[in-house]
Amino acid sequence: MLIKDLFAKDLFRHINGVVKADQDADAIVWQELDEYVVTKELDKLFQKFLSSYLQAIDNPNDPNATERMGIWISGFFGSGKSHFLKILSYILNNKEAYDPASGQKKKAAQFFESKIKDSLLYGDIKRATVSDTDVILFNIDSKADARDGRGAILNVFWSVFNKMRGFCSDAPHVAEIERYLTEKGKYKDFCNNYESLTGCIWIEERDAFHFNRDVVTQALAQTLGQSQSSAEEIFDKAEKNLSITIDIFAKRVKEYLDSKGKAHRIIFLVDEVGQFIGDDGHLMLNLQTITEDLGRVCQGRAWVVVTSQEDIDAVLGDLKASKANDFSKIQGRFNTRLPLSSSNTDEVIQTRLLTKKAEVIAALEQLFSEKGDILKNQLSFSQDSASMKNYKDSRDFVENYPFAPYHFQLVQKIFEAIRKVGATGLHLSKGERSMLDAFQSAAKEISNKEIGALVPLYEFYPSIESFLDTSVKRTIDQASENDGLERPFDVLLLKTLFLVRYVDIIKPNVDNLVTLFIDKVDADRLALKRTIEAGLQRLEKQTLVSKNGDLYYFLTNEEREVDQAIKTVDITGTEENRQLGEFVFDEILNEKSKHKYNQNKRDYGFSRLIDGHPYGSKIDQELSLEFITPLSSEYALFNDTKCVMYSSEHNGRLVIKLGDSPELGREVRLWLQVNKFVLSKSDASTSENSKKILSDRQEQNRGRRERIAGLLTNLILAAEFYALGQTLEVKGSSPRVTIDSGLDYLVQNLYSKFGFLKTISDEPSKEVKATLLSNDIGQVELIKGLVQINPEAVKEVSTFIKLKLDINHSVHVSDLVEQFVKRPFGWPEGEIVLLVARIFMAGEIKLLIDGDSLEPRDAVDSLSKSAKWKNIKVIKRKQASKEDIEKASKLCKDLFGKIVPEVADDLSKAL
Repeated sequence: MLIKDLFAKDLFRHINGVVKADQDADAIVWQELDEYVVTKELDKLFQKFLSSYLQAIDNPNDPNATERMGIWISGFFGSGKSHFLKILSYILNNKEAYDPASGQKKKAAQFFESKIKDSLLYGDIKRATVSDTDVILFNIDSKADARDGRGAILNVFWSVFNKMRGFCSDAPHVAEIERYLTEKGKYKDFCNNYESLTGCIWIEERDAFHFNRDVVTQALAQTLGQSQSSAEEIFDKAEKNLSITIDIFAKRVKEYLDSKGKAHRIIFLVDEVGQFIGDDGHLMLNLQTITEDLGRVCQGRAWVVVTSQEDIDAVLGDLKASKANDFSKIQGRFNTRLPLSSSNTDEVIQTRLLTKKAEVIAALEQLFSEKGDILKNQLSFSQDSASMKNYKDSRDFVENYPFAPYHFQLVQKIFEAIRKVGATGLHLSKGERSMLDAFQSAAKEISNKEIGALVPLYEFYPSIESFLDTSVKRTIDQASENDGLERPFDVLLLKTLFLVRYVDIIKPNVDNLVTLFIDKVDADRLALKRTIEAGLQRLEKQTLVSKNGDLYYFLTNEEREVDQAIKTVDITGTEENRQLGEFVFDEILNEKSKHKYNQNKRDYGFSRLIDGHPYGSKIDQELSLEFITPLSSEYALFNDTKCVMYSSEHNGRLVIKLGDSPELGREVRLWLQVNKFVLSKSDASTSENSKKILSDRQEQNRGRRERIAGLLTNLILAAEFYALGQTLEVKGSSPRVTIDSGLDYLVQNLYSKFGFLKTISDEPSKEVKATLLSNDIGQVELIKGLVQINPEAVKEVSTFIKLKLDINHSVHVSDLVEQFVKRPFGWPEGEIVLLVARIFMAGEIKLLIDGDSLEPRDAVDSLSKSAKWKNIKVIKRKQASKEDIEKASKLCKDLFGKIVPEVADDLSKAL
């Protein structure tokens, strides 16, 4: 069975896809009423509207009912708000529809007897039709004159009001003369007199009044029984003295209503007022004042019903924020809000277009029963896309087939997005295409296919093709003639990418494109994916699309020119290397240039290299860290053996070889090209459109930078590590943790004598001070004992001092620090100074500055400041024998009964 044979109504019948206020041909009116679908949502909106409207009729003296005479209908582009507004006009006017095909006639209310199940609601509709009401329906955008500026809304209201009364709609002063004549009961006489003088009908000639001034005033003179000069004066003053104000307009409406009787009403139905106002605060204030004055002056007998793509609060937006009091009244007047959602559109399309014949429903249900699970997989999207609807059950399948449920939400977003970014000409932006029209067009495209076929997204392209901006259409048309592409597939792929170009609910990656391309229930996704990937490569090669990570974007002609220019930007290997170093060392490793070894709490500085090139200013450190990347021209040479040898040759270097990744080189190079190109074009001569494209490329580059960081992170975590001629097994949760592990190995094996420090002080500077300020025998004895805490370290320092002094080399504290922070020691500077202080207090060395011996208290300041270490000279103390010192100490105790230190200098002071 063919797709076209599934539907209850002829798929190819004419459907007026876009409802316009001024379309009133019999066939159009009949179809609009006959095929109007009262959805669940519309049922509630009818109730809400009629409740407000009839309440004002039933309670003419209740200000709470009569002052709320504004209705605000909102809904996205193509949601059916214009159709709803027009249906309201038919109901309120109780319009009689005529079907040219059958000759049948029906009143508007009669069409709803079968559409509305609620008898009370239908009763309210009938009540509304019998009210004494004038209905004025118009699209304000099509009626407004751009030259009217801030007065545009008032002028349109005045114009349509005059037209409804049968007066001139283009010249308010002419309409004023007609009104005056009507009130005097002489308007018909005037028309007859004019026709007698000219042989022409007045209402057909009045727009040309400037060219017929003499005959107009002559007819006016005859009608009023006045002289020609008096009639000319009346005519000229009418134009000169006419004051078009909102207050006078409201009074004119009141006068008209009073002339028709107390029960008479008038309703202004204004389509697309939100789009017309935009962000113009003056126009919004005018609409507010018109509505306010009509409500106040006419006391609920003049109503204003408007449509807008946004609800009233959204339209007010920033205007309300800056002038809250100015717009406070409009919300009160438009108290009744009628929002139309996407569900309304879905139901309308399903009912008007997709309702199936009774005899095919079983076959479709059987198809879903057999293929339902497959379909759910076929129509799945990546997790980074918004929640896209799939078939819920067999009933859902029957109602939507041959479309997928996601089509309704996606096509709506496509229409909105394309219109907003200006990728279409005037027609689509003004509503020349509807969702219903687009779905009918797409269904027609596959109408001759067998049951089981599905509508791929590209079938929606023809419904907007004729309304596309020339630059967009030219790009796609030229692709159809491009010999570098596989046609027609690549062109269909390009059309699909255009449709989703400005939509944010779906990411244009390969998997999602496969889903959008599914054209039958049992399509081979894997084969289709390979075909799409190949097509994308061809499109990218022709600069018809751009790739940003795993996403592909349609390019307009101007975007293509920019991207082609970007690709020609020259980037040197030095620039790539420097930028890669910035990515790795500054971003991934957070500018890490020192490694803290937790066992000794010392920071070890290291040099940084990328592919043999130093990065940063510190290039002479004992330790170094080098990355071998796929961007290196010698990358292929660095196999496992080469890396082992390389790490052995560069003793003290941690070598990290990243895995091969062609994507890394492409992304880094493109990042540099975009950045360089944008900077070169940042001048005042750049057009606004070019600035937007450059801004988009900068935004893409920010995303590219994040992807490069993510790619490098994964490459580092999976990299091969080498040090000291060994392959390392390192693991970590992040690049920094992993690299710290490798540097720990380097420190442990390079600084073989680090272990001589058995005990490490938490705060060595404080211990230095405490050591030097020891002033009693117990403390001194303790210090002497502390020398033995790190005996191997003490011995190394003492031996170094002796060796240097034995060959007549001077030794300063700075020499000791420099010697023992290096390999194979790697001791912290503070620990080295603390060792010197303890050896000093143990009496083994003397410390001098400018030849003067330092006392312990004086040495505190000098040893605490690294800048002074080079000034502190170290010499060996001439020692008395231990036996002599002990004898002297004992003698002092015997003679004076005093215990003195067994240190030569301290013993001397004590005596």
